[in-house]
Amino acid sequence: MDRPRLGFVGAGVVGTALAKGLARAGYPVVAVTSRSPERRAALADAVPGTAGVETPQRVADAADVVLLTVPDDAIATVAASISWSSEHAAVHCSGAASIDLLGSASAQGAEVGVFHPLQTFASVAMAERNLSGSAFGIEASSDRLLDRLGEMARSLGGTPLKISGDKAIYHASAVVASNYLVTLLDVASSLWVAFGLSREEGLNALLPLVRGTIENLETVGLPTALTGPIARGDLGTVERHLVALRRVAPGLLPVYKELARRAIPVARAKGGLSEDAADRLQEILDRTHPGGQQ
Repeated sequence: MDRPRLGFVGAGVVGTALAKGLARAGYPVVAVTSRSPERRAALADAVPGTAGVETPQRVADAADVVLLTVPDDAIATVAASISWSSEHAAVHCSGAASIDLLGSASAQGAEVGVFHPLQTFASVAMAERNLSGSAFGIEASSDRLLDRLGEMARSLGGTPLKISGDKAIYHASAVVASNYLVTLLDVASSLWVAFGLSREEGLNALLPLVRGTIENLETVGLPTALTGPIARGDLGTVERHLVALRRVAPGLLPVYKELARRAIPVARAKGGLSEDAADRLQEILDRTHPGGQQ
């Protein structure tokens, strides 16, 4: 398959990681622009043969495929600022939005698509390391562009997934799995203060547990990877958790209870939680305690 000339509008973490990775994979990255002259120059210097240019239009003038690696709210505006032709492909990298954001490019004859790496981008170095093995959500207005985006994903060591339907649901799933994992660990580590240790000590102690859980998910999958009191049907332990949380962190009770409720069908599928125990657990979680506290 031919390797199209790539251009990037946006030189933040996502744009920089993708540009560097695709250049290493043999794609000609010919132009980049950014609102930040420093970022634009840094990316151009990091990728041989890439010109740092001042406007999105100059990127489009040089490239076959233009990747709009800008914030979601800016995609439609940036796309509308460019004069496109049937020789172009306009591609954004948002996980939550469809190709509809690129309607102005499509109206001028350009192919339009989405190329979303399903990965966390905390830093360029981490993003570059994590791209290989990641899934890439792709969408395109033509088979040719869909094939091109699939090959781009594979060249980065990833797996292309054709996404149709509600992209917001796809992205919400990613947020729950990644962003809210961080939030849960913030919540979990905060509890360590209640028994005399710091949040930092709690996080450091919990991270190996999280890694082990992820390894279990990778090796044995769902529902087998679920362990703990609900998976075992240990209702007394769950009750002790509720009593302790009511005492030291009552605001976390709704979170704990909702997650426990969600764990019940997983435990039932695994086979360690009987129907009777599941019913009794549900009663424990639904019980209203004195003062109206759930």
